[in-house]
Amino acid sequence: MIKARNIIKSYQNGESRFQVLKDISLDIEDNDFVVILGASGSGKSTFLNVISGLERPDSGKVFYDGKDITALSDNELTSFRKENVGFIFQQYYLLPNMSVDKNVKMGADLANNKDYKNVIRAVGLGEKLHKYPSELSGGEQQRVSIARALAKRPRVLFLDEPTGALDEQTGRQVLDYICKLQKEYGFTIVMVTHNLNIAEMANTVIKMNSGKISEIYTNEAQKTAYEIGW
Repeated sequence: MIKARNIIKSYQNGESRFQVLKDISLDIEDNDFVVILGASGSGKSTFLNVISGLERPDSGKVFYDGKDITALSDNELTSFRKENVGFIFQQYYLLPNMSVDKNVKMGADLANNKDYKNVIRAVGLGEKLHKYPSELSGGEQQRVSIARALAKRPRVLFLDEPTGALDEQTGRQVLDYICKLQKEYGFTIVMVTHNLNIAEMANTVIKMNSGKISEIYTNEAQKTAYEIGW
């Protein structure tokens, strides 16, 4: 379980500081599918960065199964991220001079995962192992980034607008892959999006506004990627 307690985060803006997160507390259960909604500037991406260990809060604590990751040194925090979390962003961040196989192997090596090619096949790219990013469509590149993140065998998969640069058909396909892989591998999903329709796929939905959580609710029935609007 992830527990965030009294998270405050601000950034320097000229001579003043702008508070982005305003005393947020939240629990996320293991194997949940959580979507965080909010307009631009609501603090949702910053909150994702804090609870994933990418950024430190000004104050407050983040616990993973009782372990306070905000108390870790920079090196310890880097090791924690390598061992426990995966990231998928709107940008693919693939290395252009490496094949699909080698891009995914980078993630697999962090977990000493020798069976990483199973993940490549699971995202439908088994026949494109030796292709380079420039030879792939946007949706295929995003699937490589998904495979790379999952090859680490993360406990938690964090996603920040993963379909933001994709067309509808490709976006649905990517979301469908993520959900199928969650059922197969058993990990927690925490996804930031501004797309209200994607929230219908989640179990838990968190709405943010002006740096605070304004609402939390649970969907009685989760829709598939092909059942939601776009």
